[in-house]
Amino acid sequence: IRHITGNPDRPPVRVGVSIGDAIAAMYGAIGALMALHHRNVNGGTGQMIDVALYEAVFSLMESMLPEFGMTGFVRERTGGTLPGIVPSNSYLTKDEKYVVIGGNGDSIFKRFMHAIGRSDMANDPAIANNAGRFAQTQRIEKVIGDWCASHDLAHVLRALDEADVPSGSIYNIQDIVRDVHYQARDMIQTHKLSDGQNVLLPGIVPKFSDSPGETKWLGPKLGEHTEEILQALGYCDEQRTQLRNTGVIG
Repeated sequence: IRHITGNPDRPPVRVGVSIGDAIAAMYGAIGALMALHHRNVNGGTGQMIDVALYEAVFSLMESMLPEFGMTGFVRERTGGTLPGIVPSNSYLTKDEKYVVIGGNGDSIFKRFMHAIGRSDMANDPAIANNAGRFAQTQRIEKVIGDWCASHDLAHVLRALDEADVPSGSIYNIQDIVRDVHYQARDMIQTHKLSDGQNVLLPGIVPKFSDSPGETKWLGPKLGEHTEEILQALGYCDEQRTQLRNTGVIG
């Protein structure tokens, strides 16, 4: 991502964005689009888009900062839970798949409990609202965890869908490759290496109707450019041979 400038004579300036972090890259791209819009609408001359990697992640920390500022509470790691919102967690099913369930609304919780055969909890006034459920988090989590553990993922998702309880499976890479939507969107592409072996690579994002893009090169073989680089660095034939004989290079 480069500096957007309204002056064609001004050299581009690199933005402080780490392309290795998807969130920071997203902010950089959106910032570039906003700067372009600002230039076109307001007649500006361009501006620097500065995105720090840690700031990009920090912006997604939800209520962690106001919690600390108002109460001094220091939130620690909580796994798949959403602290203070019960129930909202991920659970392991009988077939060792994970499902995330957000049954934390009062009416949703009631439907949720009916769906898993716990009408007693659905009608319990002590846990009819989130404050009450938060006070009994361990009890509720155990009931849900036990129910999920006794059923396969397909059964869990079907039962919750019928009860209008927000839920979804947590994909591993095998699930992604098998997903028909990924396949239909051409996001699972098969390419061949130089030795004929197949390798799966993700499709191009974003997709454009007139210039969709494609993967044209899979990269060099291991050590393919070693000789070229060492020669450019000034290593003579004897030195390169010594490096090879000592196992420094292949």
